[in-house]
Amino acid sequence: MLKQDDQIPLYIQLKESLLSSILNGDLKYGDKIPTEAELSEEYKISRITVRKAILELVEDGFLVKRQGKGTFVNKRKIERKIVHFLSFSDACKANGLTASSKVIKKEIVQPTARDKELLQLEEGDALLFIQRVRYAGDSPIMIENNYYSYKKFHILLNEDLEGSVYKVIEEKLNIKPRGSWETTLEIVRASEDEVQLLNTSSGEPLFYMETTVYDENDEPVHRGKQYILGDSYKFIFQQ
Repeated sequence: MLKQDDQIPLYIQLKESLLSSILNGDLKYGDKIPTEAELSEEYKISRITVRKAILELVEDGFLVKRQGKGTFVNKRKIERKIVHFLSFSDACKANGLTASSKVIKKEIVQPTARDKELLQLEEGDALLFIQRVRYAGDSPIMIENNYYSYKKFHILLNEDLEGSVYKVIEEKLNIKPRGSWETTLEIVRASEDEVQLLNTSSGEPLFYMETTVYDENDEPVHRGKQYILGDSYKFIFQQ
């Protein structure tokens, strides 16, 4: 129950109580929360106080209002600073989620002229294409399409890549991915392939991110073409 004589305002106490239920899993994504009237009765506070707490949780992205249906627990978004290098695994960890992966493809493909330029490929080199679906908890969040120099990174063909690829690269090849200097971000609509892999709806908005990741010696590690669920991710731009 809320403490009526506490210095902390009642709406903040209610907000923190609801937020705690969301974060510890008592209230899960898609659950409908009690109505304002029900919460007002349960906590013995005014509906204005309830409304203020709920509004702040909506503004913070934890709840979503649906016209004529009620207020529901929203899907948690992963925050990621786009100007600083932060892997998906690290981004999940920073947001209190566990990252995992499912490998869909490992293929050797021919590079385009753009691939050769960005990855500084030697004559005769091919690309190692690795496609994975990245999960945050139990939810598929991103289709990761990464392209590596086959000559340099061919060992990845025989590695278990359900965890961090960067960790494998660092441990096996002594190469430490460091930063992404070539990045573009745009909104696209989910096609049939993305619908199936991300378990989403046709036409759902996705972030499409193209990036080139470099190591600590400013040599290219891979080129990435990633499709990310728009309702599960929030990029933070910093100067």
